[in-house]
Amino acid sequence: MTLLEALDHMQSRRLLVLGDLMLDRYTYGDAERVSPEAPVLVLAFRSDEYRLGGAASVAFLARHLGAEVTLCGVVGDDADGRRLRQLLAEAGIHQTLVFTDPDRPTTAKHRFVGRAGGRGPQQMLRLDREWRQPVALGVQLRLTRQLSGQLGHYDAVLVSDYHKGLCVPRLLAWVIQAAGQERVPVVVDPARIDDYSRYQGATVVKPNRPEAERATGRTIRTPQQALQAARDLRRRIEAEAVLVTLESDGMALACGDGSGELIPTTPRPVRDVTGAGDMVLAVLGLGLAAGLCFSESAQLANMAAGLEVQRWGVAALSPSEIREGLSPTGRTPSGKLVTLDRMVQLARSYRSAGRTIVLTNGCFDLLHAGHAACLEEAAKLGDVLVVALNTDRSVRRLKGPGRPVIGQQQRAALVAALGCVHHVLIFDEQTPHKVLRRLQPDVLVKGGTYSPQQVVGHEVVEAYGGKVCVTTKVEGISTTAILQCIRRQQTPGDQRT
Repeated sequence: MTLLEALDHMQSRRLLVLGDLMLDRYTYGDAERVSPEAPVLVLAFRSDEYRLGGAASVAFLARHLGAEVTLCGVVGDDADGRRLRQLLAEAGIHQTLVFTDPDRPTTAKHRFVGRAGGRGPQQMLRLDREWRQPVALGVQLRLTRQLSGQLGHYDAVLVSDYHKGLCVPRLLAWVIQAAGQERVPVVVDPARIDDYSRYQGATVVKPNRPEAERATGRTIRTPQQALQAARDLRRRIEAEAVLVTLESDGMALACGDGSGELIPTTPRPVRDVTGAGDMVLAVLGLGLAAGLCFSESAQLANMAAGLEVQRWGVAALSPSEIREGLSPTGRTPSGKLVTLDRMVQLARSYRSAGRTIVLTNGCFDLLHAGHAACLEEAAKLGDVLVVALNTDRSVRRLKGPGRPVIGQQQRAALVAALGCVHHVLIFDEQTPHKVLRRLQPDVLVKGGTYSPQQVVGHEVVEAYGGKVCVTTKVEGISTTAILQCIRRQQTPGDQRT
């Protein structure tokens, strides 16, 4: 089975996700001044956002990849627990195995995120509300009774251990043994602890670099050192495989048959590493559930994590986005090419995170230094730069039958290759008005000698309160001038080379 074929099988898999449930709250605001009362920044409130965290985040990511997901964990009898349950219901995640324990609070992480000086949002403070004591024995027994005889109904069990009290040795030992009897793989994202005996006999354990260093007592600076640590750890806990994740250095996989593999990453612009570990667990488990081997599942998880770190916060991926990432044609670098519908969804997420969206549009035929300068200047006007690119048909309407010189997919790939560009969408209309009305960017940018009132679409942007800016024109450089120069050089009898 190929990785692309496995994606179809992943969408019908049944997963049990067991672990510490959390509610993530983000409060966004402007941090432009210091308090007169104390040497601290004042955060002027803009918005609040709630997200699923911990094991609930893993369930959320797997659900968006098409899996049928049942979550197993504990929440408190409080407002945070009720909100977490509401988010689970909205995501279509089964919560029949989510129990309420009135004796402990719902684990919640409240992050305060500020913007200052036109820069992107930065986390200023995190307030944790939690109780790390092990869940009561009665709750553990209730969980095992509910799960007894049920594990065979799942294609994989994913354990997300944040050391918040649920993943106690007794419960995990029972789950691993019971799943093994049903030949159901158990994939563990371990806590940052010294003793991994609680994961004894698991199918795969996937620590990150710091976790592997702590568990083995080894310093891991290179992928080869990570591979040796993975082998040592696998032998110690008798797992079928251990996968050590290494951020930009990729992954190191050690298997029970003695084989080992280093899985490199594809270089990508990193915007936020939040959620990468949860994405690896979700995709690794789904790959094994769909029948992939350890190596194939790890490669798929590695690619998905690379797409995840290009986004702000924990961002769900769709099967089509992973399929595009696996596509041998690689239509645009890093999967930056999006549809207008997808860009509207992304814009909502960016705005809830307090990020400024900048849009520029054009043909970008024969990408040159003038284009690059315009895009780099546009990117400095906000946090997310979106480029709306004319289709070949609309370029012909604007420029004549001899244009474009380069097709729309190749033009999109060239623009997306620039590090300052976050997303590229292709539109077919004569003007960008439809894109502007649906996306409503905070800033519309155009390069040239126009005034803002001459920029096409300015009236749309100004009507909803956006800004229009014109970037500096690079004199003497244009696609038309380049084409004229090429034609002169091709004139018969011209001796220039």
